[in-house]
Amino acid sequence: MFSDLITSKTRVKLLNLFLTSPHDMYHVRECVRRTEEEINAVRRELISLEKKGVLRREQRANRVYYSLAKEYPFYFDLLKIGAKTIGLGQQILEYRAKLGKIKFAMFSGKFIRRIKENPEDVDLIVVGTIVLPELAILVRNEEMRLGTEINYTAMTEDEFKFRKQRNDPFLVGILSGSRVMIIGDEEGLLA
Repeated sequence: MFSDLITSKTRVKLLNLFLTSPHDMYHVRECVRRTEEEINAVRRELISLEKKGVLRREQRANRVYYSLAKEYPFYFDLLKIGAKTIGLGQQILEYRAKLGKIKFAMFSGKFIRRIKENPEDVDLIVVGTIVLPELAILVRNEEMRLGTEINYTAMTEDEFKFRKQRNDPFLVGILSGSRVMIIGDEEGLLA
């Protein structure tokens, strides 16, 4: 959780806002409305994050907008942390026991960047003995929060191993792309 590392609750809320929609720009008042924090605290944190290079500031007419700075050296690292601490990633970790016995859970790199090139792309893979109705509830809640469909697949460990040994095109396509591990070890996944 960001709150474990960052003491400013306003900064945590701002990072959550920007990491949920990494391509969006927000006006200062929009940040205030979405974080439900005082305008002076929001302004102070936005200026601080801009000075550190995390956010980019853009003047449009008489308004100032902020967005995540893709040139920030830790941009992708922030996205990975956000994937595990906000929304569905956080829910999977929090309700892990209710979801069954999960060996691996991962998001595709495109999903955490919010890139939807192909509607068939798989956003989430969960491997293990999964309680599908519980997973479906979490996914549905996240779809409502994000306003977009999330493609996911769940498979048993045996199915995963079988498909990996057979070089199944579906699985090879997923494993050859970028990903963020929510549960499990990437080396164990690829072994």
